[in-house]
Amino acid sequence: MSWHFTEDHDTFRDAVGACLAADPARHTAMLTALELPGLPAGPRGWWTDPADGQVAGAVLVAPVKVPLLAGMPAGAARALAAEWPGRAGEVSAVRGESEAVEEFARATGRAFTVTRRMRLFRLGELTPQEPAPRGAARTAGMAGTTGTPGASGTAGEADDLARALAWMREYARDIGEDPDADYRANVEGRIDDGRLWFWAAEDGEPVAMASMSPVIAGQARVSLVYTPPAHRGRGYGGAVTGAVTRAALDAGAAQVLLFTDLANPTSNALYQRLGYRPVRDHTAVAFG
Repeated sequence: MSWHFTEDHDTFRDAVGACLAADPARHTAMLTALELPGLPAGPRGWWTDPADGQVAGAVLVAPVKVPLLAGMPAGAARALAAEWPGRAGEVSAVRGESEAVEEFARATGRAFTVTRRMRLFRLGELTPQEPAPRGAARTAGMAGTTGTPGASGTAGEADDLARALAWMREYARDIGEDPDADYRANVEGRIDDGRLWFWAAEDGEPVAMASMSPVIAGQARVSLVYTPPAHRGRGYGGAVTGAVTRAALDAGAAQVLLFTDLANPTSNALYQRLGYRPVRDHTAVAFG
């Protein structure tokens, strides 16, 4: 047996940390998940190569309560289907690198459906959008246009939180996740850390948002890029993505990453115009 499992988060982090940090772009999703408060309870596992005993794969239950598979050999993914605690037959969905997810899914012997195909992109050289739309980027929770969040409890911050929560739910619905989940702690954490940005139109009204992860192992990931339908087609999404990308670079990220939905050719083209280049494909599947 080359899979090892624990429900202790610190034990898991100690076991997989060096493996994940050795290729932070490939493992961006799991590196970020490791640092999130309140991860769901459940088994966390790592695969050791039978030849040299080195960690070469990992799995944990992500915040959306779905197992997340890091990059791993095909044989490790197949073995995971047999060795998953509580039986792989009880797993309702799984996500991660495409090869690992598909090997795992086939090895369970169960019927499954691909629910989402994503592509991981890494920034080459940032190419700001030209011409930029009118307005300016600002961090959520501020009255101004740039800088760090304002004092907690202000009316402006309360408005920003309410708006970000509403847009987070709409974003979740758009990508096929639960819009009724409790995202408050997630959004509050991003605002408190100065990692959630709006693009504000000339009148100060926010018209798009994007966020960045903390810089971990030299990488940060742009996410939650959302423009309400009424404001789409005006360049706001590209503008706020460019601003958040610049913020990640300024925060010390050597690699800036983002995931795109392969079913959305508009966003895929947009990110490439901003300087992002494809790295790897990821897949989400549901069983039954």
